[in-house]
Amino acid sequence: MTVRWGSPQARGVLATTILGSGMAMLDGSIVNVALPRIGAELHATVAGLQWILDGYLLALASLILIAGSLGDRYGRRRMFVLGVIWFGAASVLCGLAVSTEMLVATRVLQGIGGALLTPGSLAILQATFAHDDRPRAIGTWSGLGGIAAAVGPLVGGLLVQAWSWRLAFLINVPIAVVCVGLARRYVPESRDETVTGKLDVRGSVLGALGLAGITAALVEAPVRGLADPLVIVAGLVGVAGLAVFVWLQLHEATPLVPPAMFADRTFGLANGLTFVVYAALGGVLMLLVLVLQVALGYSPTASGLATLPVTIIMLLLSGRSGALAQRIGPRAQLVAGPLVLAAGMLLLMRVGPGASYLGTVLPAVVVFGLGLATMVAPVTATVLAAVPDQHAGVASGVNNAIARSGNLIAIAVLPAIAGLTGGAYSDPVALTEGWRTALAVCAGLGVVGALLGLGVRNSVLKSEDVAPQEKSDLGKCLHCAVEGPPTQVRDFR
Repeated sequence: MTVRWGSPQARGVLATTILGSGMAMLDGSIVNVALPRIGAELHATVAGLQWILDGYLLALASLILIAGSLGDRYGRRRMFVLGVIWFGAASVLCGLAVSTEMLVATRVLQGIGGALLTPGSLAILQATFAHDDRPRAIGTWSGLGGIAAAVGPLVGGLLVQAWSWRLAFLINVPIAVVCVGLARRYVPESRDETVTGKLDVRGSVLGALGLAGITAALVEAPVRGLADPLVIVAGLVGVAGLAVFVWLQLHEATPLVPPAMFADRTFGLANGLTFVVYAALGGVLMLLVLVLQVALGYSPTASGLATLPVTIIMLLLSGRSGALAQRIGPRAQLVAGPLVLAAGMLLLMRVGPGASYLGTVLPAVVVFGLGLATMVAPVTATVLAAVPDQHAGVASGVNNAIARSGNLIAIAVLPAIAGLTGGAYSDPVALTEGWRTALAVCAGLGVVGALLGLGVRNSVLKSEDVAPQEKSDLGKCLHCAVEGPPTQVRDFR
């Protein structure tokens, strides 16, 4: 069923997907603000705080590929609704946690729900909207979904101060209820009717095992040391798991991730850009709220208000950014966006004890917000334009997995690089020094992202360049690309 822009059903589909994915994004940024209170109440170390974030990201990144494939195979709306219900139920358990270990375990459960609903949002848009309306729909989804992430610190601060950090999780329950109701009313079911063969469960397990092992080794190495048996075993299991996963994808008849997706240079470069930029974002957003509260003495609510300009900028500019990319192609924004983000990160290096908001914090977050608004919508729209419509779930899953893996690895590695171990996050001087080191690394990642953006084919988003029939014909070439010359698959998210 094709939905046209501006119709009541189109508005309902957009509201459903924005609310569902926005719930997951909102939760992530709310938890960042709540970390200092969680750490104090549950007596958590830096490693414990890392696992509260990484437990969620690990489950999300590990399972998002198979979740996208399940949506294509069994119904995108069905998997999306299941994910929303699962996420809401797990959020209740997070809100009831009485120890760091219990909170980490329930965050893993929450990540499973996030994996089910996140690729479904984009796949539903790609499969439901008419071809010419998709970039506009995806741009709107990106902008308003990004606002959910940006407004999270403010909402989180208000909730934490109103009662407890537990509200940061319990707020998801009413959102989930509304989202499920909208999905059942407005979202038509869609699936890939061409799917054949068995689901690649073995590949999914190996991919999850590989990510789990590497993450465990990265988080625990600064605490236990590189020679610790747990770190060594986890690292070896992780590397071996990912190596076998890649081998299986190259040799399976029905792989979880069709290797031909990466035969196109632009698709590979753009996903590389996603990885480095989202790694930088993950590191900055984790540490920023800690610095504002610990080094500058902001309350949770004040630290949320400090980032409000990012929300306003995303609201005003994201839709326009998506429309501009459709007119001129995405390359300019995929180069400029990471560079502007890097500039914002360098400006944030001035934030430390005694820094003023108007003279130091505000200029940095404004530049940071401009960078986000420049690149988020074009990135999202372009990755879905890379593959035929029937593979929308897998394409969304791949790019989301790459983005979440970047977040995950940054959160695991950056504190160690910055020297933030043990209880250092509660020391304003140590935290500020580590914060500046981490920002230098993240700004470098932004520059790398811009260099990758230079290689993106600029015609990918121009609607007149790709007719629906041509898009379908390109899909037939995906399998051929493995055995023959490279094909023009199209481009990126």
